[in-house]
Amino acid sequence: MSEHRLPQPDRPWVMRTYAGHSDAKRSNELYRRNLAKGQTGLSVAFDLPTQTGYDPDHVLARGEVGKVGVSIAHKGDMHQLLDGIPLDEMNTSMTINATAAWLLGLYVTVAEENGVDRAQLKGTTQNDIIKEYLSRGTYAFPPEPSMRLIADMVAFSVNEVPSWNPTNICSYHLQEAGATPVQEIAYALSTGIAVLDEVKARGQVAEEDFPKVFGRISFFVNAGIRLIEEIAKLRTMSALWQQIGRERYGVSDEKMLRFRYGVQVNSLGLTEAQPENNIQRIVLEALAVTLSRDARARAIQLPAWNEAMGLPRPWDQQWSLRIQQVLANETDLLEYPDIFAGSKVMDGLVAELTEGARAEMAVVEEHGGAVNAVPYMKARLVESHRERVARIESGEQKVIGQNCFTESEDSPLTAGADGGILTPDPEVERERIEALEEWKGGRDEDAVRGALSDLAAAAADESVNIMPATIAAAKAGATTGEWAQAMRDVFGPYRAPTGVDGASAPSDRGQLEEIRRRVDETSEKIGHRIKILVGKPGLDGHSNGAEQVALRARDVGMEVIYQGIRLTPAEIAESALQEDVDVVGLSILSGSHLELIPEVVRLLREEGVEVPVVVGGIIPLADAARLREGGVAGVYTPKDFDVNRIMGEIVELVGARAGTVAPA
Repeated sequence: MSEHRLPQPDRPWVMRTYAGHSDAKRSNELYRRNLAKGQTGLSVAFDLPTQTGYDPDHVLARGEVGKVGVSIAHKGDMHQLLDGIPLDEMNTSMTINATAAWLLGLYVTVAEENGVDRAQLKGTTQNDIIKEYLSRGTYAFPPEPSMRLIADMVAFSVNEVPSWNPTNICSYHLQEAGATPVQEIAYALSTGIAVLDEVKARGQVAEEDFPKVFGRISFFVNAGIRLIEEIAKLRTMSALWQQIGRERYGVSDEKMLRFRYGVQVNSLGLTEAQPENNIQRIVLEALAVTLSRDARARAIQLPAWNEAMGLPRPWDQQWSLRIQQVLANETDLLEYPDIFAGSKVMDGLVAELTEGARAEMAVVEEHGGAVNAVPYMKARLVESHRERVARIESGEQKVIGQNCFTESEDSPLTAGADGGILTPDPEVERERIEALEEWKGGRDEDAVRGALSDLAAAAADESVNIMPATIAAAKAGATTGEWAQAMRDVFGPYRAPTGVDGASAPSDRGQLEEIRRRVDETSEKIGHRIKILVGKPGLDGHSNGAEQVALRARDVGMEVIYQGIRLTPAEIAESALQEDVDVVGLSILSGSHLELIPEVVRLLREEGVEVPVVVGGIIPLADAARLREGGVAGVYTPKDFDVNRIMGEIVELVGARAGTVAPA
């Protein structure tokens, strides 16, 4: 056999689709269909209440139940979710972070009640809390106790569930929040170091077993459209991770040193405009994580072409699965050694990224490590995203169909009655609340109270691993909200930094001169600086858009009130009243806009706050029309990439309310 071919083709990666919606029964049906189509692993999407530790009947869960994933409130739901799926054979990925210990506890409980030993389980919990503070917002507890929960899960898994990846360091959402390749590498690897140091400090894993801890740390990365740069990024991460293992932790076993990662390719670059272009973007990004054998993903899930518009349908997910299957089964990319070995371009890019990542990791270390450096990293991500948005606005960064080549035929993909997306049944929330009441009515309340009391005691004793008490509570019939509340009672509240206050002034102020003039003129005419409240009602933690609007409003001279994520409509209305704002901007990407935005508008009117309300998010055309009919002054979706234009329209709204409008 020649050197340029492999003796046998490589095995394909684990193929997944990120899926789950509504309730356990509907999601189980979807999983079974996907597995029948050739999917080789499960990737479970949970709804926001489950991710943040609330039951379906909590005030913050309103409008969010079953929207962006499946609602799981107790072991009965988990039994139904996994019905008929052989857990001793399945490789299951669960995208869960703040409540990962609880969901792993439910998974172990269901397996054991179905006769499967926990040691047979294979899969991954994402469980990267630092990136939640930086980019995605589904945190539940403060950083220090959250890191303790992760370390407890790592120790538990290494000791009792040896084929489970207890944490999956997730740089995916860092890129979605605007991270450069250097930042994505540096912040992800710094997070890995923070987790490993916490596990070592807690001392629950024997010293001789610590290489197993290093070997069970996996990563979940993002692959953007810059194909060559993304390949170099992954080769860089692989080399640096192995170096960290050898030099910092003394790991010598080559198998344990391997950089193991799964991937979902970039959703940030998918467009609502000309959405058919998203397919070729997804294919190119899939190549970035498969072409280089030395840095090939171990598991892949691809977004659907319509994720910038709403929730994909089963057919859309099938299309993304077929992309993977064609790559693995029809092309020859699994037949060769690494095709980039010896490439001066690739070697040069890797050296460049390595130098930059090491320098940025050193800055994180100077701030006291990844946990203490959260405010620093958050501000840098907000700045990087601002620069990306500015490049698209100016046309320097081309996005086909959005800021160039915009002439287009109507897309047949969106011509159907559903507009090309799946809309969950609005009755799901009511059904889930009724089901929760029924579950509580049929369980042993004394057993639940006792288990929750033991759980709280375990949480209060830092020397205790949280997992045994968590599994006991799951088996007793406790709920997601009850588990999380027990933790909140011990750990206390927390609100993550927004990154807006810490972000520096923009490097290029030329683009802002005209809109700054209009802000100044209108502010002078109304007698005070324009004041905008930017709010995120509900549990949606995807705050990138809200942060950019708040940052741009500040940069063009407005006074900005932005308190971050996870506010009730009542809190937003009260803040608007107390701060005496001129305009309210709301951001929702979770699909709960029809439930939460009208409620904010209603409460504002009740408080006598007669100011324009504008909304941004993933909002279908029909829903946008309904919001306008309900009193919303402006609706912005992913196709509205020109933030200066949005600022100008906000100035016009404020001026019109005051009876004066600055000239455009």
